[in-house]
Amino acid sequence: MTSSASHVHHDGHGHGHVHGHTHDHGDTGQDDSLAEVLDLDAEIFAPYLTSVTARIAELAGDGVRHVVDLGSGTGTGTSALLERFPHATVTAVDSSPAMLAGLVEAFRAKGLGERVRTLEADAGTGLAGITDADLVWASASLHHLDDPATAIDGIRAALRPGGLLAVAELDGMPHFLPDDAVADRPGLETRCREALDGLHAEQVPHLGADWGALLTASGLVVEQERTERLELRAPLPAAAGQYAHAVLGRIRGAVDGLVAPADLAALDTLLDGGPADVRHRDDLVVRSTRELWLARRPAAAA
Repeated sequence: MTSSASHVHHDGHGHGHVHGHTHDHGDTGQDDSLAEVLDLDAEIFAPYLTSVTARIAELAGDGVRHVVDLGSGTGTGTSALLERFPHATVTAVDSSPAMLAGLVEAFRAKGLGERVRTLEADAGTGLAGITDADLVWASASLHHLDDPATAIDGIRAALRPGGLLAVAELDGMPHFLPDDAVADRPGLETRCREALDGLHAEQVPHLGADWGALLTASGLVVEQERTERLELRAPLPAAAGQYAHAVLGRIRGAVDGLVAPADLAALDTLLDGGPADVRHRDDLVVRSTRELWLARRPAAAA
């Protein structure tokens, strides 16, 4: 997952995204900021992740012993997979040594260290040494790759015959605010999203790709495809305000120079601790569109 892009959408490397698993190497502040977003996202949308892993388990069956978390980030997916598949070990794959080190420390503290392995790798170069995975979980990671089709071929090779690949993607940044959140800058969040969409089109052109077609072209059989539009309204989880603040703070950095100075100033009023700060508002609504593809490597011919 190599790129020097600085985009903002989340749950890995060189990207300041809100929902994925790429990470800024050598920049502790960026890693810390991303880690906060990943953990808050997992907390806010915990019921969704639980439902997704349940759906995966229905297709994967009872024999799951080796799971790969591709783009593991802070380990929120790893944690959910360990819980859902209690007899499995999970190989956490990420290109950020700092993220992997933090993940290992966290799971050792929970007494789960023996069930977690790590692999520092760029998914675009394959999963070296892995050929027996029962399940590969790729959450908001594949679209970062320069050549997703080649990466999917590598994932297919890492799966055992009959193994399952779960690809989870988002449509970009979550939405939080009403149109008139800043009275003299109506439509602020929409304009920021449009600016980010333009940035993503240049830097992460595979965001929004037809993953079903790519999976099929690699010889995998797509068994489920699902889109869910999630909307959380009051009473919101306690962490919702902090989540909005963390996401919009990263967005503010990404759109600097891409939106009008007045829009940047308006964003600042949502982040500066004052009465309009998103952590103090009672009109937040958290909206996010999430997509899931479940595809199987065909079993070996008899």
